[in-house]
Amino acid sequence: MSEIKAVLFDYGGVLAEEGFSNGLEALAKEQGLALENMTAEGMQAVYDSGFVLGRGSESDFWSLLRERTGLRGVDSYLAARIFDGFAIRPWMLELVEELKAKGYVTGILSDQTDWLDRLDARDHFYKYFDRIYNSYYLGKGKRDPSHFSDVAADLGLQQSAILFIDDSKKNVVTAVAAGMQTIQYVDRESFLEALNESLRTRSNGF
Repeated sequence: MSEIKAVLFDYGGVLAEEGFSNGLEALAKEQGLALENMTAEGMQAVYDSGFVLGRGSESDFWSLLRERTGLRGVDSYLAARIFDGFAIRPWMLELVEELKAKGYVTGILSDQTDWLDRLDARDHFYKYFDRIYNSYYLGKGKRDPSHFSDVAADLGLQQSAILFIDDSKKNVVTAVAAGMQTIQYVDRESFLEALNESLRTRSNGF
């Protein structure tokens, strides 16, 4: 394994609680809609509307999701409910500071919309990172393996020198196929154990 030079974090489900799926499930429960379909429909609609890649608007996304699921409510109310679910994990930001102090490049690599900017305006987390890679501005997401190559090129690193952390198994598999080292986030304890092992055996230590 190559020596790790950079550590990139997903936002929702890693740096913060997963507000998107949790918020949609809460809305579905309140409105008596099918819980098992809401998260999957939301993830598909954010791509099909073009919103997550900066090719469609927030209004396009909510309109499409309403059409597919029967969800009710004005855009501003629905978005606010999603935002409420994104709660930053303070211990993660402390970890990022520790990584930076040890010389690692740190970044966010997220399939997000301009909501990420609005969440940063609320929680002020961008300042902890060297790079912010947001699909909304890049026009590519983690479903596209070339997205990981583009990020590595921007960092001036080989893919194998980057450790990427995501809670989605599909995203982890795609990143591995693109040549990155990865950890799938499941919970705090197992994540910290995996991170310590990765940096101890594949880098200068942690």
